[in-house]
Order: sequence, then structure tokens, then C-alpha cells
Amino acid sequence: MTAQYHRGWLAIGLSLLVASCSSATSGAPQGTSPQPDAPTQQRRTVVIDGSSTVFPITEAIAATYNAEASNPVEVDVSFSGTGGGFEKFCAGQTDISNASRPISEAEIAACDASDVRYYELPIAFDALTVVVNPQNSWASDITTAELKKIWEPSAQGRITNWSQVRPGWPDQPLTLYGPGLDSGTYDYFAEVIVGQDTRSDFVASEDDDLLVQGVAQTPGALGYFGLAYFEQNPSLKAVAIDNGSGAIAPTAENVIQATYEPLARPLFIYVNYTSAQRNPAVREFVEYYLETAPATVQEVGYIPLTEEAYNIALVNFHGGEVGTVFDGAPQPNLTLSEVLRKTKRVN
Repeated sequence: MTAQYHRGWLAIGLSLLVASCSSATSGAPQGTSPQPDAPTQQRRTVVIDGSSTVFPITEAIAATYNAEASNPVEVDVSFSGTGGGFEKFCAGQTDISNASRPISEAEIAACDASDVRYYELPIAFDALTVVVNPQNSWASDITTAELKKIWEPSAQGRITNWSQVRPGWPDQPLTLYGPGLDSGTYDYFAEVIVGQDTRSDFVASEDDDLLVQGVAQTPGALGYFGLAYFEQNPSLKAVAIDNGSGAIAPTAENVIQATYEPLARPLFIYVNYTSAQRNPAVREFVEYYLETAPATVQEVGYIPLTEEAYNIALVNFHGGEVGTVFDGAPQPNLTLSEVLRKTKRVN
């Protein structure tokens, strides 16, 4: 990376490097790093796909990167959902995959089959936000049990009215909006709220802006998506979540204090190891991403990690630490400190 983007991170990061007891899965034998590939002169392009939740962060960083770069790079950022992104990533079609959940066991196997090694880099925290139509005057909070009652498969065609969710709520048709099946947000919500796939009779889209519009325009609507999309559309009404310990609003403060559970979650980028070794544009962009993420994450509407976490991520990237430390499944109730511990790759 050019000097104008380093800002001393390499020196800071290397001073924090800890001898790793790597529990990573995939990409290289545990406790080892792959040998660096010889760099080659390639395209100055970076291809990114994946999560619509992470998309605003990556899009904003790509824009500022090219605005500041003396040698601009073509950064192609799109979204097809976390699952759709990993499908392309594990086929070697993209350099970076945005993800709103950790890589799954099936995706680990797909990457292994294609010999795609990857860096797993946490870049933010999110408060997955349940929202209702602005005209909704009754639902200021909802329990996780009530969310399960609404979204579990047995509710399909049966729980269709707000009066069926909680005694005292009105006779109002209930219209559901949610991410599509390729979405990591769907995967995470389904796992931590229902424990399996949800009902399928809801309005689904990989485009969170369409979900926002649907909830805003439909009386009786309920939906869910990442915090940033709510922050950008404050006319919607966010519902506090009660997991049995009282209703907690989706705010940065509550995520940091680890009280917004189980809907707080880390966000990631996954970087193709070979792309980073062979394509200087990928390597430079990832370095810039980790340097500028704290400010950009907050500006977009998500919760930044600690400075130490970004330093460790950069050290892992420079040190060739590949694979996942998240066991191939969404992990509810992860805190900022727990993500930092995992990022350090401490057992």
C-alpha cells in the first residue's frame, strides 16, 4: 500500500501481534499460514459481492478510496445476499465477500473444494432491527417468544393478525417483510429466533431498501434488517426486543453493553487469499478498508469495533492468517470483547 494510506498501521499492528494458537477452519493446516504466492502484475480492479447489510460500509469505503487514491482502482461493489456472495466467492468469481454472518459449514466445504483460501476479517457490529409501520401505536416492544410465534413455520397461513400475537393488540392484518433466503440476515434471524428456517409466506427481498419501503407503505407491517437501514429511515418505528430480561432498544450503546441480545451480531469481509497475494489492488484496498472502517462504520449507522480489533485484523491480514474461527454457524450473544478474543485467535 502507498505511504499515504499506511498512517503507521503496519508498525502499530505488528507491535500487537501475538503468537497465535489458531483455531481456524479451512484454508491451511491449523497453526500454520500458507506460503505467500508470488505477486503478479494484474488488473487494478477489485470485485466485491455479498451482504446487503455490509454493502453500505463497503460502498462508502470504495468511494473514499478512489477519491483519495493517486492511482484509482475499479472497485465493483454489488450485493446478492451473504449466501449468494459466498457462492460466487467460493467459486473464485469475487475477490471480497461481504457477510452479515460467519461462513457456514457448507460454504467452508465449497471453498475447500475450489481451493479458495480466505481471510476472515470482522469489520463492525450490527443491531438487527425489528421495525413496524409508523402508524403502529401498539407494538413498542416484542418478546423473542412472540417473534418466534410469528415467524416459525407452523405460523404460516395461521398467524396473520396482530391480535393473535399478544392479547390486547388490535384486529389488524399482519404483513411480514424480510430478507430473502440468500441473506445472512435471514440466516441469523432464523437461527437465533426460530432455531430453523422461518415461514415462507412473507415479502422477501435481498434489497433492504425495498423492505424499508414495504414496511413504510403497509399498515400492519413488520419486518427486520440491519440497523443502518433504520437509521437512514427514522420515520419507521423500531421495536424494542425483550429476551426475558426486559425490553431493549436497538442502539449502539446497548450493543456495546451487550444487552441487545440475541440480535446483536458481528459483520465481516472475507478476502480471497490468492487475490490479495497476486493483485496489489486487492491488498491495498483491504488495508485502506481496515484503516478507515472505524469512522465509516459509524457514519453509515453501524457500531465500530475497538481500535485493537482493527489492528489485530490488519496483523492477521499481513501475517497470512487464513480460515474461520467461528465454527461454520451463526453464534448468538457474541459480544465485542468475544469477537476481539476470537480475532486474536486465542482458544
